[in-house]
Amino acid sequence: MHNPPLPLTRDLVLIGGGHTHALLLRKWGMNPLPGARVTVINPGPTAPYSGMLPGFVAGHYSRSDLDIDLVRLARFAGARVILGAVEGIDTAQRRVHVPGRPPVAFDVASVNVGITSDMPALPGFADHAVPAKPLGPFAARWSAYLDNTGPASVAVIGGGVAGVELAMAMAHALKTKGRPAQVTLIDNASALTATGPKAAATIRKAMADLGIDVLEGVSIKEITADHVALDDGRQIPAEFVTGAAGARPYSWIQHTGLDLYEGFIRVNGHLQSSDPAIFAAGDCAHLTENPRPKAGVYAVREAPVLFNNLRAALGAGTMQRYVPQKDYLKLISLGDQSALAERLGTSFSGALMWRWKDHIDQSFMNKFCDLPAMATPPLPRARAAGMAETLGDKPMCGGCGAKLGRGALRGALSALPGPLRQDVTALPGDDAALLTTGTARQVMTTDHLRSVTDDPVLMTRIAAVHALGDIWAMGAAPQAATATLILPRMSSDLQERTLSEIMHTASDVMRDAGAEIVGGHSSMGDEMTIGFTVTGLCDKDPITLAGGRPGDVLILTKTIGSGVVMAAEMSGRAEGATVAQAYEMMTQPQGAASRILGEAHAMTDVTGFGLAAHLNGLCKASDCGAVLDLEAVPVMPGAIDLSDAGIQSTLFADNRSIAPELPIDGKAALLFDPQTAGGLLAAVAPEIADKLLEDLRAAGYPAARIGHLTDTPGLNLQS
Repeated sequence: MHNPPLPLTRDLVLIGGGHTHALLLRKWGMNPLPGARVTVINPGPTAPYSGMLPGFVAGHYSRSDLDIDLVRLARFAGARVILGAVEGIDTAQRRVHVPGRPPVAFDVASVNVGITSDMPALPGFADHAVPAKPLGPFAARWSAYLDNTGPASVAVIGGGVAGVELAMAMAHALKTKGRPAQVTLIDNASALTATGPKAAATIRKAMADLGIDVLEGVSIKEITADHVALDDGRQIPAEFVTGAAGARPYSWIQHTGLDLYEGFIRVNGHLQSSDPAIFAAGDCAHLTENPRPKAGVYAVREAPVLFNNLRAALGAGTMQRYVPQKDYLKLISLGDQSALAERLGTSFSGALMWRWKDHIDQSFMNKFCDLPAMATPPLPRARAAGMAETLGDKPMCGGCGAKLGRGALRGALSALPGPLRQDVTALPGDDAALLTTGTARQVMTTDHLRSVTDDPVLMTRIAAVHALGDIWAMGAAPQAATATLILPRMSSDLQERTLSEIMHTASDVMRDAGAEIVGGHSSMGDEMTIGFTVTGLCDKDPITLAGGRPGDVLILTKTIGSGVVMAAEMSGRAEGATVAQAYEMMTQPQGAASRILGEAHAMTDVTGFGLAAHLNGLCKASDCGAVLDLEAVPVMPGAIDLSDAGIQSTLFADNRSIAPELPIDGKAALLFDPQTAGGLLAAVAPEIADKLLEDLRAAGYPAARIGHLTDTPGLNLQS
């Protein structure tokens, strides 16, 4: 008997991708709670590990060494990722607010967003300085400054451990770069108050050896573009200023209505806030029963307790108490590959301590690089012939939205009779039908996609842009749309939440395109599928595949490579940043591009059959051939490397059979990569091609001239 998937009944929302949540997602992947839908919300696809920041600033680590890949981690955990910065929590309605999307509902939530070292009250800081936290913007600004030449001047505000580590790391990096540098550490009281006298003396000597000026007991009046002005009249040269003092919570937390301590979320021994459905961990939380300083070691050790207690809050198990250790090992970088270790007043320093710190940091990061491989359930011993071959070596979808191959579609459709109605015009090869009602010409199409992401909002945007592609490719103006939805089994509350997210998003996308959602149909199944039937109006003859002419220039409006990127994401082999860039391209509407290309002789959208097959269809309908400039074809970042690593979509072989004369090595393999919500491919008169490209790029499209049509049948690559 077939056992259907278990229904989803509760929403767990993780706000922030801090160390605690990262470890929690790893544990969740190895032991998920059936019925719980997990969502992680973070500003970007990665979360930096702050413990390695001084090593990065000093030049010992690359930028990527610091990043925990949340997209890959969430795939492992079976969680959906929402890329955006939270701007508030409505505790009464149980909603999390993220700009640019409907609110995210939760039954249980956890906050692990860290802190910021921004100093908005300090004159000039916002314009001329960068806080050390959050790490991402700081790292980008520091890399750009370090790459400059000539003398350097740097000021670090804050004499705590974080500040002195940064000052020493910057001084070392500038020295290694051969740039004469003035590095100044500024504190309005005394530096290094959190360390013992022996450790402080060692650190002060290390700063002196690096030529760092330490100013204590001074107040800053203003920060300018090239100096820090002190209240006593002194001006400290500083082209690069960072703040590592005054760590404070994000401002949106104060508007949540939760009980706070100096702006931080007060939590009890179970890591629960004043609202028992909302937990908090890491630096953004204040441990009311056992207050502790802000340190990553506590965030790490909170993870197993938070994991247990979130499951308990969702209905499985009982709460545990978190009892923090009274003291912890401090490992402080000293600029070069040397570090100081201190605990309970005893300290040691040198290269051995650095190797120890590096081992601890690398071991932590390896937890997220070396995710355990989850075994695939074996096939039944007794099974019908052909099952293994049909399943193949890739998960269903494999980067193509679970589309059927072109061969199967052609075989099924070829036997259908032509239209008998005079108001239905056959357009062989085009995906949209042309209907005539009185004097009005209307095109109609339908398309649906199996989810390539578990975020209903993102998936709706992708599916809507994908379905609208056929309307835009014919030069029509979108008019109306109906939605067809299949949702996985879930409780009525989750159904309502998910449908609300989908329909609000669908309405936004369609309305932005000029169309209206006029209805739809929904049902339940094993997994989420989103589709749309769309109509469009033509104020002139539609642009079809059949109008291309020899000599026409071929223009492509978007990059290709989404199939291989999505296939890699499904197998946990794509970097989160690569996936995020692919999503951004897939959700870019093509309405403006369609209007710019309104005088095209022939046009199609590049979707599941890949660039080569769609171009082949245009050529056959236009009785032409084509020469492709492979070098000019725009490609998504990371797609070639993933393809070269052997990653392919399940449709690759079928697409390849349509143009077997073309090579499949290197970049050429992406010509057969199925695209989701791909770009428009237009054949245009050569005399207007340059102006069209200029207009497309001005409108934000990565458009390129990728070849031309010829009077010789077949596809060829430019030599």
